[in-house]
Amino acid sequence: MDKKKWIGILIFVFLIVLIIGIKLFSGGENGLSNLTTIYVATGGGKEDFLADADVKNILRKKYKIDVVFDTWSNGKTITKPLIRESVNLGNNDVITKIKNGENITINSDNVSKYDALFTSDQRFYDYYKLSPDKTKNESDRYYVLDGGLTLNTPIVIYSWDVVVDALIKQNVVTLKDGVYYITDMNKLIEYILAGKKWKDIGLTDLYGNINIASTDPVSSSPGATYYGLLLSILSGGEINDQTLETNLKKLKVFYQKSGYMNNTPADLFERYLKTGIGGEPMIVDYEKSIIDFANSNPSGFSQVKDDIVVLYPKPTIWNSHCLTIFSENGKKLLSAFEDEEISRIAWEKYGFRTGVAGTSISTTDLGIGIPSKITSTVTSLKMSYYNKLIDYLSK
Repeated sequence: MDKKKWIGILIFVFLIVLIIGIKLFSGGENGLSNLTTIYVATGGGKEDFLADADVKNILRKKYKIDVVFDTWSNGKTITKPLIRESVNLGNNDVITKIKNGENITINSDNVSKYDALFTSDQRFYDYYKLSPDKTKNESDRYYVLDGGLTLNTPIVIYSWDVVVDALIKQNVVTLKDGVYYITDMNKLIEYILAGKKWKDIGLTDLYGNINIASTDPVSSSPGATYYGLLLSILSGGEINDQTLETNLKKLKVFYQKSGYMNNTPADLFERYLKTGIGGEPMIVDYEKSIIDFANSNPSGFSQVKDDIVVLYPKPTIWNSHCLTIFSENGKKLLSAFEDEEISRIAWEKYGFRTGVAGTSISTTDLGIGIPSKITSTVTSLKMSYYNKLIDYLSK
């Protein structure tokens, strides 16, 4: 073999070695290698944020973790074994055993365990840390190593400028520092309970009774959170067994007067935007919905931004998405969600406040009244009170 052929072979081998070396050094084709896979049982309301390409890249490149978020309903995290096979993922043999009625728990052989639980309601986070109530057929639970509030958004009421002007005249709503607050929630509740009509407060173009549309509290977590807020307000901020029955009766009347209810906040918010003031004069939803909408549909937002009004009940209540950590790998995810860049994406694109209550954030970009701080809130109800509330409404 002549000298030129040898040189050609050597150059070819050198290039192959160089390419392999670059891939190994940079972590493969995407600069990623040796990632730790973390499995998380995940409640709803944050799917787009968790699937965000930038968030996933930060988790992979900066924290060397690849996170698999499996969809769970909050309630099933209590009643079903918290394993991937319970949602038809993981080990097919275990899935078959579950379908055949075998008693499978988180401690059974060959099950696919989770590193964390990401609830979309604080009451389930608090409740999961308690021992399972076997009289209610609750499943065995993992030992909780760590956890806490991770993503937050307050309950707000969306309305329209004409409606808000009328409520200001009724001394129900107050404008302060460019933000509209419902400063007399009790008065608004009494209007609804008494069957007061829109025309009674000067809105002659609106037909029917004053109402605030919400998702169904019996079947929807956002609806339950809202009714928990109402119960707290009716109870003067201190729910107790002595006043519970009286206030539940009021809420049952309130519930019956509410009429048709959507089961998901996304459907209700879309209906609010599409039907306008004539279809939905007031609805209950999360603050994050308007920020998410403004980012995902800027042209649509520009068409309605001058007419819609975000009302903040005083007090309001947080919808808190909480991470419950079961493993050392899960702790890596908890730390990653403290990342400033992830927090910025969570707020600016999806409307999640990631800091503690009272933390200032930039709210000027949207051009609508959103406060930098949420200071007037009530605490989330205990699971026992939520259960009593929902049971009473569903009778």
